[in-house]
Parts: sequence; C-alpha cells; structure tokens
Amino acid sequence: MGRSGTEEAVGSPEDGGWAERLHALWLAADLMHDVTGLADRVYDMLLSRPGVLSVVGARWSGRQMTYIRLASAEEPTPFTWRPPFSAWSEPVVRPGTAVALDDGAPVVLEHEGPAAAAALWPGGLVPAGSPVAALECAFPLAGDDWATLWVGLDRPPGKRDPLRGQLVQVAEVLATSNVRLLAHHAHERRQVEDAFLAEASLQMDMSLDVEETLRRIARLAVPAVAEGCLVHLFDTAGVLRPVASAHVAAFAQGWLRDLARNDDWLVKLLRESSERRESTLVGTEDLLDGPFGAVPGVGAVQSLSVTPLRARGRSLGTLTFLHHQADAPVATPRLLGDLASRAALAIDTSTLYEKRRNHVEVLQRHLLPRTLPEVSGLGLSSAYQVGDSTLDVGGDFYDALAIGDGVALLIGDVCGRGAEAAAVTGLARHTLRTLLLEGTSPGLALTRLNDTLIAEGAERFVTALIALLTPAPHGGWDVELAGAGHPRPLVRRADGSVEEVNAAGLLLGVIPGAGYRSVHALLEPGASLVMFTDGLTEARGADGTFFEQGLPAAVTRCVDGRPDPAGRLVAAAAAFRHSGDDDTALLIATAEERRP
Repeated sequence: MGRSGTEEAVGSPEDGGWAERLHALWLAADLMHDVTGLADRVYDMLLSRPGVLSVVGARWSGRQMTYIRLASAEEPTPFTWRPPFSAWSEPVVRPGTAVALDDGAPVVLEHEGPAAAAALWPGGLVPAGSPVAALECAFPLAGDDWATLWVGLDRPPGKRDPLRGQLVQVAEVLATSNVRLLAHHAHERRQVEDAFLAEASLQMDMSLDVEETLRRIARLAVPAVAEGCLVHLFDTAGVLRPVASAHVAAFAQGWLRDLARNDDWLVKLLRESSERRESTLVGTEDLLDGPFGAVPGVGAVQSLSVTPLRARGRSLGTLTFLHHQADAPVATPRLLGDLASRAALAIDTSTLYEKRRNHVEVLQRHLLPRTLPEVSGLGLSSAYQVGDSTLDVGGDFYDALAIGDGVALLIGDVCGRGAEAAAVTGLARHTLRTLLLEGTSPGLALTRLNDTLIAEGAERFVTALIALLTPAPHGGWDVELAGAGHPRPLVRRADGSVEEVNAAGLLLGVIPGAGYRSVHALLEPGASLVMFTDGLTEARGADGTFFEQGLPAAVTRCVDGRPDPAGRLVAAAAAFRHSGDDDTALLIATAEERRP
C-alpha cells in the first residue's frame, strides 16, 4: 500500500487535457445544487484516464454505507444501489481506511493482484473489466460523513502515476462542493423554518383564547412539521391533560385523541420529557413498547419528538410531533425549540390574559351595583358595555338608590382606564352614594364631590349626572337633575318625541370651589329618562358620522315600553359602531303608572 497527493506529477505530457477538465469541474461545482450531477462528471473524467476500467463511488455515514455507484468503460452511465444491499453482504469499513481518515485529508491506497482487487470492492461487488489493480481514495466530507472512490486499472499503477494526484484533486472538489451544498441547503432550510416560525407567531398572536391558540399550533404543525401533533398542558392539579391534536389523515384524528387521553406509556414519556430542557427524540426501536405500532391506513409511527413547553421558568406542558415515514426529515432542534418557546409564550400569555380578564371583571362588578332597586311605578333598566379590548378597568359607573318613595340615579365617567381610574371611580361613586343617602340635593352632592377630589389631589377629572326622582303630586315623577361636564340626559315622551334636559356644569376635580345647580323636569306616565356616558354618543359609523346624530331616533325606537330598553339601545350603538372603543354605561327610568 502507498500514499499519493497533489505533490505527485499531475502535469506530465500524458495530461490529456486534465487541467481543462478539472477547471470545468470546479466551475460546475459552484453552480450545481445536486451532488449526483457533479459525481457523474467525475466518473466520466476518471473513465477517460488511460488504463481505467471502472469507477466505484460510495458515501458513508460513520460505518454505515448510504449508497454505492458503479460505472465502467462498458457501461459508462453510473448505476446506484442503496441499502439494503441484498445482492451481497453488508459493506465493511476497512480499518486502515478508517484510521487514515483521522488525518482529515484525502488518502490514496494502492491494491494489486486480481484476487486482492476483487475483494476490495464494497460488498464483494466485482466490476466489469477484471481489473488487475486498484487505487482507493477515501476522503472526509462533513461531520461523520465521508466518501470513497475506487478506480479499477488494467495494470499496476506506477509510483509517479498522475492518477494518484488526480484522484486527490477530484476528492477535494467533491469535498469542497459538499460543504457548499450543505451550507446552501442549511440556508434554504433555515429560510423555510424562519418563514414557518413567522407564520406560527402570526397565527398564535391572532387569538388570546387558550384553547383556540393550542388548536392553531396543532393545525399549523401538520403537515408542515410532522404527520401528527399533540399538545398537553398541566392542569391545576399537576396532571398532564391533552388539549389539542391534529393528524394529516382525517380518519386518524379519533385514534390520536383517544391515545392522547388514555395511554399510560405516552403519559409517562411526556412527563419525563417535560422535566428536560431539550427535545426528546424517540426512534423506531424505542417505540416498540409503545402504542404506535399500527395506525389503520397510515402505518406505524417511525419516530416522534417531545419538546417541553416552558415559559417564564415554568413547565406548562409538552408539544409532540409524530412521523410515519422512516426517511422523513425530522425537524431541527432549533425549529423544535423555537416553536415550543413561541407556543409556550403564547399559551402563557393567553392564560395570563384569562386570569387578568377575570380579575378585571370582578373589580368592574364591584364598581357597579349588583342589582337595581325595585321602585313602585318606576321601571329601571341599565347596561354596561366594554368598548376597549385592553385589560384595564374602565372609568364609567352608575348607581341607583331607593330613597323614601323615590329613587336617586347617578352616572359618571372618570377620565382614562386602569388602577388609578378605578380608584377615582370608587371614590366618586361611594362619595355620591353616601351624600344622596343622607338627603343631599343633586347640585350640592356634586359640589361636595368636587371639593373631595380637589382635596385628595386626584389627577383624573370626572363627569357625573345625578337625577333625584320623587312622586309628583298630580301623577308622574318630579325629576331634579344636576350635571358636571356630563352628556345631557334625554327624555322620551309617551308620544315618542325626544327632548334634551339642560343639566350642565363644570368638570369635577378641576376647579376648586366650583358650584353646581339643579334643574327640574316632569316625567309623565309612559315617559322615560335616559342617562348615558359619552361611549354611546361617540360611536362612529363607517361613513364617519357619530351615533349622537341618530341618538334621538334610536331612543324613540328602543325605549318603547318593551323589556330591557337599555340593552337594546346599547346593541343599536354597537351595530352602528365602525370605530370608537370607549366604554358605555346606560341608565333608564320609565314612569309606568300615574300616581294618585
């Protein structure tokens, strides 16, 4: 056996145009996206060398041959075999070649004698032409991959045979091209993964509902990542529960759902995997004890991956992908980890959204009356609609207090949203409630609330409207009203006409010492007093007009003696609204009968 490299003679008079062909090979290597086409050129180049009878090429992954190709002078078109190599025994890596590869450079070995040459072909394959000698060039590719070229000769090679150096040059072209192609494919795959992850983030950001988010994750991953997908989450008791599943085959959906719920082997695997930081990959042999042996119409699961879902230092559950094809490309650790991170963050965000929404609803309920009082001869109706999608408590409020034979109605709006607005809302509502229950008139109650807000240094201004309804001596209801920067109330008469009550005044909490006066109106039987916040009037339609312009007509239609007039009026504004997202509070009092 001997070695040869580029330092040996390659430019002798017997070159035969090798330099030009090698240059063309380098140019082709820069343009080709498939190593097979480049290998065909190599086989053609080597077969054109003097004394070459056959060329055999093989690619290895570790000690496992992935394919072998043969071309000869008689059959110059290469023919390819792939595992299993049923025609002969499995190819074996010779120890000398494996050791030589540790140098990380092409190595050329020489073999002489017909019997020896025949025994050296992988798997015992003897190429046509009965070579009497052979040159074997082994060279590394990337990672554990490497390749071998065998050239069968009709004569023993001389010590300065240029074919030795030419084999090394060809190996260098193939190795360099392989690196470029791997980088090209990795770049393309990364672009595909980035596009997939961007779409995944977009889909997951479209919903703040936890279950809908999980369904989107499963649907998006199938079939882009795998043939099947399962999502499990820990419940409050720490038990893994299936929450979403998808399979490329519609008839396998039920099988996958049942498996996710009831299989102990799978649950054990998922729980163990959830405690790890990286994805767990399970191959065919490890799946033999599991439930994936046979899926009707789809076949056995060949591999699966389980990636823990972690967000903000907490384990939320697992994301599982199932592959039914043995040669299916398994998602890269980068893709699995990135997708799981985004999914976990989306799930955690959705969960936090649900919790915060519940907290806001609870807080909002405490800022509104649980029920309206029952007042003989007077029908009360209220509505509250959240117009802002943010999870902050709104500043709109209302209340109704039974006082003697009558009722005090109040409605208001604190500027802004959030905790500070909620604090001012609570202060304003409870201050007015206390004053009115003590018998304070509407105008004086607003004056004292203004003084309180100034004294407390409240940074939010407040609008408010108070109506004190008492039975009128000759039937109907006397209404005493006072307003502070609030939309003026409307009165719908029994005949359907609508008029505005001039209850106006300065904003609360702005000017120290401001005073507020009351005005009076009569609510005859069948008439209604309509009090509302500016969220109702500022709803903007698609044509740019405000609901305020059509409010009198809407009041005539909706406040007509039927049940729940406040709910119907708010619904009319919502149907009109194209933009404008302020909250809306509405309070309506209807005189139902004439009093003696």
